[in-house]
Amino acid sequence: MKRDPQLLFLAAINLLILIGGAVMSRGAFVDPYNLQSMAGQLPELGLLAIGVMLAMSAGNGGIDLSGIALANLAGITSAMLVSEWISADTSPILFTVAFSAAAIIVGLAGGIFNGVLIAKLGLTPILCTLGSQLLFTGLAVALSGGPSVRVGSAEPLMEIGNGLMLGVPISFLIFCAVTLLVGATLKFTPFGIRLFLMGTNPKAARYAGFAQTRLLITTYGLAGVLAGLAGVLIASRNVNVKWDYGQSYLLIAILITVMAGVKPEGGYGRMTCLFLSTTALQLLSSVLNFAELSNFFRDCAWGLLLLVCLAIGRYDIGSLLRLPGRSVTLSSQRPPAPKQPS
Repeated sequence: MKRDPQLLFLAAINLLILIGGAVMSRGAFVDPYNLQSMAGQLPELGLLAIGVMLAMSAGNGGIDLSGIALANLAGITSAMLVSEWISADTSPILFTVAFSAAAIIVGLAGGIFNGVLIAKLGLTPILCTLGSQLLFTGLAVALSGGPSVRVGSAEPLMEIGNGLMLGVPISFLIFCAVTLLVGATLKFTPFGIRLFLMGTNPKAARYAGFAQTRLLITTYGLAGVLAGLAGVLIASRNVNVKWDYGQSYLLIAILITVMAGVKPEGGYGRMTCLFLSTTALQLLSSVLNFAELSNFFRDCAWGLLLLVCLAIGRYDIGSLLRLPGRSVTLSSQRPPAPKQPS
């Protein structure tokens, strides 16, 4: 942690929010039931934020704005298709497996669609994913007709979103497992090394000789899989799925990514920081709920916080946290330069 000031900063933010919320609510904020509730709401945002981080790490202004729209489309498509063939009441386990698989496949297809447009056609990522966001939303509206679509009350599916294992929400454990898996992939596999190299220095990546087109398609495909998995968690927490669910999730997912230290220029991303950034935003959201502030104020606060984080991100947090005069002390310990002969 001493070598990563961003990690130290996020850990301190989490601790301060916990202490502040506990003091403001006279201990109710850190009640086990409230902590379980927060942990159950966090995974949807966290999975979408990981997808945004992967796209940002690729560099060249990469970003995925279609995450929540694709998650809603995956949930609606899966609910409508699987319900036609499998009954949630008579075959709950089969329904849960089929629903989850169909949602993830839809998410993968949407992510590959984004990746092909960006890698093959050279479209600007932010404009491409903005267009695909509108496309996915339109498809979800067309399929559902506008109203929400009932998923079904399959007990295994509902258990994923609302059940507990050893006192911890199952959805939170799934998010932790995905975080560890993606973090290990980025740190220990050629995919992660090449992704960060492409974000850091595209010219060097091109001369390195690996297939950047395939790398981009794989990156956005993974973001799509995460969106599909988020769609499964959304459906498992609610009886219904709807095309306009989580309209503010996109802004919050980008905010989580920026707070984690991921720069729009690409080339960097650390899952530990993203995990702590996600928990900090969830804790802050719960504090605002305890303060009984309106959703409009919260959206305004998220936007302001995003601008502040982007502005602070232009500076080195490590240099801001260093003790003043340290460089002077180091320079004073240097041996004097030898005198030149006259």
